[in-house]
Amino acid sequence: MHWVKADDLDFGGNPPLGRSGHTAVNVGKSKVVVFGGFADKRFLDDIAVYDIENRLWFTPECTGSGSDGQVGPSPRAFHVAVAIDCNMFIFGGRSGSKRMGDFWMLDTDIWQWSELTSYGDLPSLREFAAASAIGNRKIVMYGGWDGKKWLSDVYILDTISLEWMELSITGSVPQPRCGHSATMVEKRLLIFGGRGGGGPIMSDLWALKGLIDEENETPGWTQLKLPGQNPSPRCGHTVTSGGHYLLLFGGHGTGGWLSRYDIYHNDCIILDRVSVQWKRLATSNDPPAARAYHSMTSIGSRYLLFGGFDGKTTFGDLWWLVPEDDPIAKRSPSIPSAPPESQSVTVSDGLAESSLKENQIEQSPLVELQKRIGIMISSSNFQVNLVDEVDDKELFELSSRLAGESLPTRDHLACIQALRDRWKKSSASSIQLQELGPLLRDYQRLIIHHLGNLRSDGPSTKSNLTGQKVHRYFHLKSASQLRMDDIPKLLDEYKRLVS
Repeated sequence: MHWVKADDLDFGGNPPLGRSGHTAVNVGKSKVVVFGGFADKRFLDDIAVYDIENRLWFTPECTGSGSDGQVGPSPRAFHVAVAIDCNMFIFGGRSGSKRMGDFWMLDTDIWQWSELTSYGDLPSLREFAAASAIGNRKIVMYGGWDGKKWLSDVYILDTISLEWMELSITGSVPQPRCGHSATMVEKRLLIFGGRGGGGPIMSDLWALKGLIDEENETPGWTQLKLPGQNPSPRCGHTVTSGGHYLLLFGGHGTGGWLSRYDIYHNDCIILDRVSVQWKRLATSNDPPAARAYHSMTSIGSRYLLFGGFDGKTTFGDLWWLVPEDDPIAKRSPSIPSAPPESQSVTVSDGLAESSLKENQIEQSPLVELQKRIGIMISSSNFQVNLVDEVDDKELFELSSRLAGESLPTRDHLACIQALRDRWKKSSASSIQLQELGPLLRDYQRLIIHHLGNLRSDGPSTKSNLTGQKVHRYFHLKSASQLRMDDIPKLLDEYKRLVS
């Protein structure tokens, strides 16, 4: 498969504005309907429609009347939306600090909203639930977060009678969760991942039977432990059905030990329904930036990615994931937008010399570094602080304090060199907590300096980076991301760099 960033020639009309926590559903094979979301500190209630046949985005003029006199649902994000025939059903979500429990239907033939909140007993209010269509009549919804607890209930909606029914399930059940995915595959509902009780992010896969009336099965959960390359724990990802496999993309996880930190993903993993195993999907071109709470819809043999959030940025970009023989795949590659998710980087002399021979023109150190060590670094997304050592205030203060009276503190470089000599002779157990930040930054700085030496001396120069060297910590943004067992490894790599 091939990633290609969508451009103005792909669509007519005005695509939706950037957002996350929205929904995007296929209504038949004719259109994709985007609703709601969150952007610029506000919740949204707009609709954007992609007309597949005419390749046109438009905003319909909707009518309707709710219980409070509004035309349609109030602004929200992290709701569920499922299409049955020409109707899109919306339940729950969040607006501000308020969780929602209202129920709406949009008739996309006449663009009319109907509030259905007064029809029977509804599920409790919630956000971050997940739902899927059962055939062309029913919808199943599982889990969510009600503001106080994670949920594990299962509800079935009959879209003809508009009645909700809570499914009674015995036996083993998944841990309550939110931010998971829920996908019907033939006669089973598959749920994956999410955030659960106590806050852990999960990577378990469960199947629920007993959803098809004609099968007359007793409802029950089964945990599936499939072979292959399992996805890492995550929430806020998407799982999209496509032919004989399910495509999982993106999501949000955590890393670290002493201090937890966010990890956003941009990997593609498929669950092959034929071989019944997880597989990494091989893709060409540079992928979209890592993100969560985006949408991914299937349009024929293509997938369309929209929006999402990476902890700092709300995205409004549109991306195609297409087969290699698709006409879109023949376009020029997009500008790299995100580094791969690999946490370790390998450097070898052969790769460095090969890159030098292929690139004789002057390039920035970061651009050349990415070619040498086999990672992609975007200037907009790469956020390691690489100020020069004389401008690293914390490094200088630490070096001056440790130098004491033996050196004049106005000699910045001499103090810093004395500190480096000290670290070179230190054991991991002797490194103090306040030294980790300056040590990590100096380690990253030395990698860049070694690259500069290679650039200035030419391809025949033998660098200290000889043989196979692994730089596991070059990507870290701060020392708070280090675990205790990382410190000896970081110090060992640092000593090789300063030797």
